[in-house]
Amino acid sequence: QVQVVESGGGLVQAGGSLRLSCAASGRTFSDYPMGWFRQAPGKERDFVACISWNGGRTQYADSVKGRFTISRDNAQNTVHLQMNSLKPEDTADYYCAVGVFAGTRKSVEEYDYWGQGTQVTVSS
Repeated sequence: QVQVVESGGGLVQAGGSLRLSCAASGRTFSDYPMGWFRQAPGKERDFVACISWNGGRTQYADSVKGRFTISRDNAQNTVHLQMNSLKPEDTADYYCAVGVFAGTRKSVEEYDYWGQGTQVTVSS
């Protein structure tokens, strides 16, 4: 059974940092791209960042470029999202997803396996 589990969320002041982690199990996730998405209350789930199967390609939403960094450790089947210079508008539930496709993609609909999310709250 496929499992995707996020961790690392919490409450942080504006300007601070958090590191989210995602652990995947149940298949060889090192073969597939992974992504982070976020959903604020009352809003749709939005793309944040994604990384190709070998880490060679990454993509970011414009709103997080230069502040967030996605990375992966295929030996551990994990992906991380380092979030620096956090802003109150970064407050959301953050979701990790695994896509069974080639390359990298930004669309929620194209990812196949999802975690339950981890909450990030940035206070002003």
